[in-house]
Amino acid sequence: MDARHGAKHVVFSESESLVRGTSEEYPDDSQNAISLQQRALLHFDIDGDPIPKSSKTGFLRCSLLSSCCFFVFILVATILVASYLAVFKRTALCFPHEQGESNFSDHHQHFVQSASTSSAVHHLKELTKLPHVAGSVEDMATAAYVKQAFERYGLKTSSTDYEVLLSYPLERSLVVLYPNGSHVSLSLQEKPPNMDHNITFAEAIAPFHAYAPSGNATAEVVYVNYGRQEDYAKLEEMNVNVNGKIVIVRYGKVFRGDIVSIATKAGARAVIIYSDPQDFAGGGNSGFFPNSEWLPPSGVQRGTVFRGSGDPLTPGWPSTPNSERLSNREVAALLPKIPSLPISASDAFIIMSSLGGVVAPREWHGGLEIPEYTVGAGPLRLNLTYTEAQKLTRIRNVFGVVEGIDEPDRYVLLGNHRDAWTYGAVDPNSGTAALLEIARRLELLRKEGWNPRRTLLLCSWDAEEFGMIGSTEWVEQNSDLLAVRAIAYLNVDCAVAGSGFFAAATPQLDMLLKEVTREVQDPDAPDKSVYDTWAAAARGQPMITRLGGGGSDFIGFLQHVGVPSMDIYFGEDYPVYHSLYDTFQWLAIFGDPSFKRLSAAATIWGLAALHIADDRIIPFNYRNYGDELQKYTQEVEKRLVQHRDAMNVTVHPILSAITGFKGAIVTVENEVNVLYKTTEVYEKFSQVALRARILNDRLLLTERALLDCHGLPERPWHKHLVYGPSNSDEYGVSYFPGISWAISAAERNGEWTLVEHEIWKVARAIERAALVIAGKLA
Repeated sequence: MDARHGAKHVVFSESESLVRGTSEEYPDDSQNAISLQQRALLHFDIDGDPIPKSSKTGFLRCSLLSSCCFFVFILVATILVASYLAVFKRTALCFPHEQGESNFSDHHQHFVQSASTSSAVHHLKELTKLPHVAGSVEDMATAAYVKQAFERYGLKTSSTDYEVLLSYPLERSLVVLYPNGSHVSLSLQEKPPNMDHNITFAEAIAPFHAYAPSGNATAEVVYVNYGRQEDYAKLEEMNVNVNGKIVIVRYGKVFRGDIVSIATKAGARAVIIYSDPQDFAGGGNSGFFPNSEWLPPSGVQRGTVFRGSGDPLTPGWPSTPNSERLSNREVAALLPKIPSLPISASDAFIIMSSLGGVVAPREWHGGLEIPEYTVGAGPLRLNLTYTEAQKLTRIRNVFGVVEGIDEPDRYVLLGNHRDAWTYGAVDPNSGTAALLEIARRLELLRKEGWNPRRTLLLCSWDAEEFGMIGSTEWVEQNSDLLAVRAIAYLNVDCAVAGSGFFAAATPQLDMLLKEVTREVQDPDAPDKSVYDTWAAAARGQPMITRLGGGGSDFIGFLQHVGVPSMDIYFGEDYPVYHSLYDTFQWLAIFGDPSFKRLSAAATIWGLAALHIADDRIIPFNYRNYGDELQKYTQEVEKRLVQHRDAMNVTVHPILSAITGFKGAIVTVENEVNVLYKTTEVYEKFSQVALRARILNDRLLLTERALLDCHGLPERPWHKHLVYGPSNSDEYGVSYFPGISWAISAAERNGEWTLVEHEIWKVARAIERAALVIAGKLA
């Protein structure tokens, strides 16, 4: 921190004191007012009074003294400017505040030092006392709690409600029908764990899939591993037909909504998804919660199977109370077509142990205690009955605002959702507790006299679990303002699920993430920074993934509006995800026993936001973006050369556009150098601020240039041409999603002209981005 800001503050404090001296000693309304330039032409005695030219002795004495001082001043200024620029080259675009005695570096350090695990833990306990699924009374109570906490910490607060379509279970039944006429009704329930402490488990919503349609199916069963496209292809090779069957699939690898979608296309009548002990219970040989971290045999993963984002009734516009809504027939076309149910490993054992057919490939075998995993079909059959209730339900987003003092119309957004399938200690309320901890620390900074240069907006979203509904509706309602005012969206869904730091971001935020993590102590290695262990885990270079997939609230900001975004968390995944056992106790015993990871997550999240809010030049480094684009293009080229029919398809338009984009980035960096050099005594700070504002606008708008107003093929709501959802996995990260979709289509139908068109679309977007970042008209 000190190395980053120290030298720069010296230069600016010198300049600011001279300007203040001019205004105090020579007020504008004084007859003796002397401009800064005029003062530079005068000689001064030791007390600072102008010397009359008639006083030759004093003039000569002062000339000699002034000459010495002048040369010393030039030498010092040269050293300071050189060190100033050296720091700039290391840190990329960042510059201190010009106001009064404000010292952002000191305030940012205080933000780091004022961490409190007790405050965050208190919030986490309160938020996880009861299950609070979206649309419930308990969920609304968490909205009130967050709003009151924001108010207590001195933030301006507000809330926004939407009326959205949510889905709940009414009837669930799964009966195993044996060839001899006997049958067994499966439990479909989770058993509360036998805890040593006095804990009462309240009733949570039954395990179900949101938006799974009502239906009844009786059919033979086929096991399809993880339910991916390649798994169905393997069944074809084995001459196993799933048409008209009920498929049973284990969770993992792909989004559950894609599992159902792929099964529908394969002709299945219904889908059963279970949590295999190999994936969620350490193979089943290491005990279960509360004795170990692993999912108990009765554990079930809830979740949505809707593949869209936002309220299904209002695709593309906000679900305000009097808004237009789709008809029942229209919305049914957007939702899953066949019923599905999540079940436990205990229930899956009863089905899988009685399946016949050929033995499954070795890699399809999981952790159920059965002799062999077989694929079916038969000899048993299943009868599945499911009835859902779709309700127009009120949800509530809550906001806390710290208004910027210089640029209140520029927004840095920090977001997390509150709603949970059950108690939601990890997902999402570890993130909510971190957000409230940030609010507490911001109050401390404000008491010191700090105010951000730009506006900080703390966002608590609702109904994320049903398909990012709260954030999507708000983004759709505010898309025009966000498109010109939002600088960055910083998301934390699960702040802590375990050890190890993980991050995903758009590439211009990579350097900021690395610098911020260098300033935060690793919660599991006190002698190291988070950056040190993060880099060591990836053999020296921290692994930052991209935000092309779905799964959290950054989707609307990045893929719909084009706001640079990041998502950070400790612990890559955890076994009790979306189950009854995602409790405060699980997190306290296994996920974060000291809650130091939770505190570190809040520090990294908040510190990144403070830099974006306070640094004079927003800390975006686009060099990484150019390199990433080049890498993605090479991958597309490798994919094309595998197809003889694609020999005439070239990625040259994209490569040419990237060359121009990289050149524009160099131009911007040169502009920043010039901007620093002009911050001399003679330069008015208002002019510097104006130049910085113009440059910052170009930096924040560059991401918008990568959008296409028509959206992706078959996914028009997703408008980003570089990052978007995968064809077959909503969670999967996809680069150049339009090109990827076109290649997949061409592999099926042999039509490669559409691939060329998608390549040209990407090239044009990169060319637009180059013009925006350079600030030039074509």
